[in-house]
Amino acid sequence: MSLVLLLVAGGAQAFALDDWSSVEAEARGQTVYFDAWGGDPDVNAYLDWVAEAMAARHGVDVVHVKLADTAEAVSRVLAEKAAGNTDDGAIDLIWLNGENFAAMKKNGLLYGPFAQRLPHYALTDPADHPAVREDFTLPTEGYESPWGKAQLTFYHDSARVASPPRSIPALLDWARAHPGRFTYPLPPDFLGSSFLKQALLALVDDRTPLYHPVAEADFDAVTAPLWDYLDRLHPYLWRRGRTFPASDATLRRLMGDGELSLAFTFTPSAPAVAVAAHRLPPTTRSYVLDGGTLGNVHFVAIPFNAAHKAGALVLANFLLSPQAQARKQSLDGWGDATVLAMEALSPDQRAALADDADNPARLPAGALSRTLAEPHPSWTPRLEAAWQARYGAR
Repeated sequence: MSLVLLLVAGGAQAFALDDWSSVEAEARGQTVYFDAWGGDPDVNAYLDWVAEAMAARHGVDVVHVKLADTAEAVSRVLAEKAAGNTDDGAIDLIWLNGENFAAMKKNGLLYGPFAQRLPHYALTDPADHPAVREDFTLPTEGYESPWGKAQLTFYHDSARVASPPRSIPALLDWARAHPGRFTYPLPPDFLGSSFLKQALLALVDDRTPLYHPVAEADFDAVTAPLWDYLDRLHPYLWRRGRTFPASDATLRRLMGDGELSLAFTFTPSAPAVAVAAHRLPPTTRSYVLDGGTLGNVHFVAIPFNAAHKAGALVLANFLLSPQAQARKQSLDGWGDATVLAMEALSPDQRAALADDADNPARLPAGALSRTLAEPHPSWTPRLEAAWQARYGAR
């Protein structure tokens, strides 16, 4: 049996990863520091509920360390490794994916593999759902546990926009006809960078280079259509492209204030959540571009030097529980889509995860099947740097 050794104040203690009861026993009384993006009130409120549930059920205190950028947490773990801190790290669990996972994996900053040992991991049905085993083309190999699904989703006020644009080229035509009514967040904000990738995927003749390391491609040649497109789009954006909103939440607020008529998010249910909370008008409608949009699974991971690994494991497992996944997906909460496979659940569990068909801002059935895979993670920082060099100084 494989033992995982933890150093705690009272000396060395051990739990067996193959014996889940020993993990839960070791976790009781621990405080887990969960580093996760803190820029959305719905996400923060959901994590408050998670903390209450973890304390009541498992005797584990969860502290949400609110991040503006997940790269902050990656940098901290890297600095701790460089300083020789191998067992008393400040971070126990991180919400991450994409380039941040790639950076941690490359630098040996991850604990594991552990995901397959979580009791609730089987409910994702990983054999038949490969998306939960791959992060921006990289195999997770058990070093991340899936937490939720996301897909780029456009939404509009149907009282203002009768026929929204259904493609990236059509978006340019629409912006010209409706100046100032659309924009995107400032890269390297995750949503802003996602818009760059979405546009690039739509504009290139051959997507193949995007699914291999960026160093293997002629970056200038591949991205030339993107910069040409943005040069033409920016004069018709909100504030003429001279200022960009900071985040998804800011974009949604601009929609609620009536400054924009068209926006997008990476949380498909977010517009419906905002309508239910009276932050967007009831005339809001959601849709996916005809050619599909970027989609991915987001994950949680445990740093190699986490001080409270048992507590982090119990938290990761709870986040995959049917109750926690249903609460997360609910329009009364965050609205983040579940990673659980419906065929692996009981009828009652499936019913708890059923969509709220009464909310007209929800995506039509089947829309999320039109998914475009994320490019190789190395493309994201290169695109962000090139965008900053071209537009950041304006």
